[in-house]
Amino acid sequence: MRSYTSAERRRRAWLVTRGVKQAVADAVNPRIDAEIDRIDARADDRGRRETDAMHDRLERAKNDVAAAKAAERTATRDAQYAARTARRDAEAVLHRTEQAARRMGL
Repeated sequence: MRSYTSAERRRRAWLVTRGVKQAVADAVNPRIDAEIDRIDARADDRGRRETDAMHDRLERAKNDVAAAKAAERTATRDAQYAARTARRDAEAVLHRTEQAARRMGL
């Protein structure tokens, strides 16, 4: 999955347009393709890092929910309300993280 910045998107679109015009004129500059490849490589690396970070965040959120459930089950009567609130907060974070992961296409 590639993740382009807005500047990279604009530059890549301009380079593609320029390359198409040069292809029509049958005089393509090889530096255009090289720059497009460099932009794509940076976007691939960024996308891979973002995907890995989202997987890590999702696993951490799942572990936090499991720990909060265990804490709620083992809480004393006086601490049950706080444990329940902590579990609900952890579940809310997990829900938001899962939604973000789905939006990313994971």
